[in-house]
Amino acid sequence: MAHLARKPEQPATNQEIAEATQVPSGYLAKVLQGLARAGLIVSRRGTKGGFVLARHPDEISILEVLQAVDPIRRIEACPLGLAEHAEKLCPLHRRLDEAYSLVEETFRNTTLADVADPTTPSLRAGLD
Repeated sequence: MAHLARKPEQPATNQEIAEATQVPSGYLAKVLQGLARAGLIVSRRGTKGGFVLARHPDEISILEVLQAVDPIRRIEACPLGLAEHAEKLCPLHRRLDEAYSLVEETFRNTTLADVADPTTPSLRAGLD
């Protein structure tokens, strides 16, 4: 998605994206299908076809991308199936779910444009 966001008007083929991101094309094809089903990308046919974003990068949250590819699973019931935790989560699992909630909120407030820009300070710090 970040690759497509860098040139939102220019279609990119599966092979181009795979080479640029070093993601195996077979796996990438499955990811692209999920993104298309979620309405985040569209496929254009023809000699100059490929995949493009369905909306502007400023309008797509990272949470939408994650939920389309590998959804964040919140803890709604005791993962251990303990009867004594049937009414409410134990303190540990409640805290874990709160952490998931913070991750969701952060990604909800982060757009694809934020992470696609190589001059973004948070990305630059990780690349140096």
